[in-house]
Amino acid sequence: MTAPLEDFRTLIAADPALQAELAACGTPEAFVEAALAIARRHGIALGTGDLAPLAAPDPIGAIPLQTPPLRRTAWPPPGWLPYRLDREPDGSPAVDWADFGGVALDGRFYAEAVREALARPFNRLLRCRTGLEDFLRGPPEGLRAPDGFIFHMSRCGSTLVARMLGALPGAVVVSEAEPIDAMLRIILGPALPDDARVAALRAMVGALGRRSSSRWFVKLTAWPALALPLFRRAFPGVPWLFLHRDPAEVLASQIATRAPELAPAFMPSSLWGIEDGGAMPDEVYCAMALARVCEAALAADGGLFVDHEALPEAFFAAILPHFGIDPDEAARRAMDEIARWHAKRPDTLYRPGAAAIAPAVRAAADAHLAEAHARLKAVHGPQSLL
Repeated sequence: MTAPLEDFRTLIAADPALQAELAACGTPEAFVEAALAIARRHGIALGTGDLAPLAAPDPIGAIPLQTPPLRRTAWPPPGWLPYRLDREPDGSPAVDWADFGGVALDGRFYAEAVREALARPFNRLLRCRTGLEDFLRGPPEGLRAPDGFIFHMSRCGSTLVARMLGALPGAVVVSEAEPIDAMLRIILGPALPDDARVAALRAMVGALGRRSSSRWFVKLTAWPALALPLFRRAFPGVPWLFLHRDPAEVLASQIATRAPELAPAFMPSSLWGIEDGGAMPDEVYCAMALARVCEAALAADGGLFVDHEALPEAFFAAILPHFGIDPDEAARRAMDEIARWHAKRPDTLYRPGAAAIAPAVRAAADAHLAEAHARLKAVHGPQSLL
């Protein structure tokens, strides 16, 4: 980093008003123009060449972040959201924040929003880091609980539901945010008392909801359903749903493209209550892990259980009423349009159809998942659809 750029960064780091001015720049060209104007006002000999590394196009997040995060003990302003949990050199955990102003949180995967935010010149110039102890000590007043949680068995329509909710005017949908998963992996250890776990989960979820001005929702990855009792204690009044699907179809999708948490090398098999997971065939391990997810959902109270086969009709008939939402006609049309497209590839029309299922996959599904899924389908009354 050049000396003028370092001086400029020091100036911006000390002045929230200047941070807001720069963060509001929607294009690299606007950022460079605003940065040069600010530098001139403060007598810093900053040139266009100094800013070039910050303003270079980076649509896929390939340019490494070379500026270190600014250390803070207090939470940054509301436009900033956690984008990861990292480790300090001494091994202690810390929360890294970036400014997400202008970045849509509309049900797409949170990792996509993170890539967009980190590619912006302001976040290449200035991000911040809060030690985990300071993060947990300092949540500001007024954090809002979500309006709903989306749990799921995996590969069963949760992304479609998230994107359709994201079509509500003003809605924020945080989808599969790694900071929540990382926080859960930290706090689910045996040494932490339950009230501390509740406070930590509330803090992280609340931090991710600070962009919301109306309704907002959280879609989890599959494995946090194991922590449903903790979510219910932390957010007792928040409605939740659980999506499920034919086990063999889910398992075939996982074997084709594995979610990281379903690989023993990524997440300890002990978290699933599975011993010697690394020695098992992949389809058996995944089936046993997903069975734990289904069993955890069945053991929790107050959820809405929705079969993948019932989508998208169930979204309007059951999910929206469960979350207390009565959309106007324009929002319904927008949701209908989203349902026409592939949830994970929104530029591709959705074509229903199941992939071929290998005999070993079907056998693992029948042996380890079928019973739990049958119980999900057998839930009677207003809690279940299909």
